[in-house]
Amino acid sequence: MTISLTPARKRTLAIAALVCAVLYAGEATREFVASLLGSRVNLTSLKIAAMLDPGDADYRYHLGRYFDLVVRDPLTAVTYYQAATQLNPHSARFWFDLASAYQVLGDTAKQTAALERAIQADAMTPDVAWEAANLYLVQGQNEKALREFSVVLANDPGLPATAIQLCWRLDPDVDSLLHDIVPHTAEAYTAFLELLERKQDVAGSFKVWNALLQSRQTFPLRTAKDYLEFLVQQKAVDQAVPVWNEVAARFALSAYLSSPDNLISNPKFDMNPLNMGFDWHYQKLTAVSLTLDPTAFHAGRRSLLIAFDGPGITDAGIYQFVPVQPNTRYDFSAYYKNGDIDGAGGPHLTVQDMYTQAVYYESDELKDADDWKSAGGEFTTGPDCKLLVVHVRRLPAGSPIRGKLWIDDFHLSRKPS
Repeated sequence: MTISLTPARKRTLAIAALVCAVLYAGEATREFVASLLGSRVNLTSLKIAAMLDPGDADYRYHLGRYFDLVVRDPLTAVTYYQAATQLNPHSARFWFDLASAYQVLGDTAKQTAALERAIQADAMTPDVAWEAANLYLVQGQNEKALREFSVVLANDPGLPATAIQLCWRLDPDVDSLLHDIVPHTAEAYTAFLELLERKQDVAGSFKVWNALLQSRQTFPLRTAKDYLEFLVQQKAVDQAVPVWNEVAARFALSAYLSSPDNLISNPKFDMNPLNMGFDWHYQKLTAVSLTLDPTAFHAGRRSLLIAFDGPGITDAGIYQFVPVQPNTRYDFSAYYKNGDIDGAGGPHLTVQDMYTQAVYYESDELKDADDWKSAGGEFTTGPDCKLLVVHVRRLPAGSPIRGKLWIDDFHLSRKPS
């Protein structure tokens, strides 16, 4: 169907189109100018931008920020913040800055009301919860602060350490925080565990460790390593033993567990030392090198080669913690061979109480052994002994020593009573 237009109608439509175009261009120009002026941080530009675009909440908000931060006039800032929240009540940022301005004015009731509106606008965003928690903290509203810190812990993996410290300040009770505040995440539990390690709270840390395991969350082996070191340092051997067993099960390390027949873990060095828990530990020392040697062994598939080359050596840097019972008789043995060790004072195998440093066994110098030789003996632990350390030390220390020592096939077992 063809629509025919008279010349008069064509002129009318053309004029209408032109008017629309002019109006559209004017509106676009007005919004462009408002946007341009609104981006300038000066009072005149911000006011003109707000006048040109009265429906834009951001311009009122920026005016509020100007009077709040530049002019330091919180009363005027409140007026503009209120206008911004009326135009856009869904912005948590608008409500937060309004609450902050009320705080400066000392109007706690309105500050709390604005804060509640901010949380309603964006309840689960960690940045929002973090600011809300800190404002509640300043107000002394501890329960509300803890509630918001819980949101932070659950949603921001970058803030758990700081959040859990603040929670502890508000409520230093492990059971309460675990039950009500700390979410079931590895990051939150790990942060809590690290805090309690710094507080040297063994009993509390054990509760958090159990909660971490029960959560079935994935966590790094380093967390377990640090926790075991903490327990050993705190002489909490009774707690460290089950933790070691749990770590072995969780990280497929059961082959490193000792047995009643031999309390030494990884006694033949067939597996790489873990440098943690109740397996072999090692440390880099000057003038000493440690190597797993598959070409020389007494049993198994390889031995540990210790090479000495220099002065001041007191210890070979290889050791293992062994949980034991007090007032109990044990039998210890190991094998060694060496290659031309020179120097006054040779290496010795030593078994000591980890905490009192009482020596229960000290071998003769590990010298003059071109082929594998055994060293060992029996000893009885002291009345308070729970943890031994088996290591290679130099007696006496000081003068230079050079040469190689291989050790292998360790054994420690309880003697029948």
